[in-house]
Amino acid sequence: MAKSTSKQSKAKTVGRYVSPEARGRVTKRRPVGADHSPRWYGWLLIGLLIFGMLVITLNYLDVLPGSTSAWYLVVGLVAMFSAFFLATRYR
Repeated sequence: MAKSTSKQSKAKTVGRYVSPEARGRVTKRRPVGADHSPRWYGWLLIGLLIFGMLVITLNYLDVLPGSTSAWYLVVGLVAMFSAFFLATRYR
């Protein structure tokens, strides 16, 4: 194969001591307010956890209307699982 006659650029684009700007690996800064959850988000998360725990506890203490029911357990678990889901999205 014949060698190329065009000159290669002298600027280094790969290697150990190449600046990130030369490699094109620099990302834009995000605004400061863009990476925080709203103030009510944390309170909703804590409220759902407490509500779920109370419903399950009161169900087994037979304090809720009706008798002990599996539906109270389902409501409590759904509230707690939704709180855990929200916790994974909290910033």
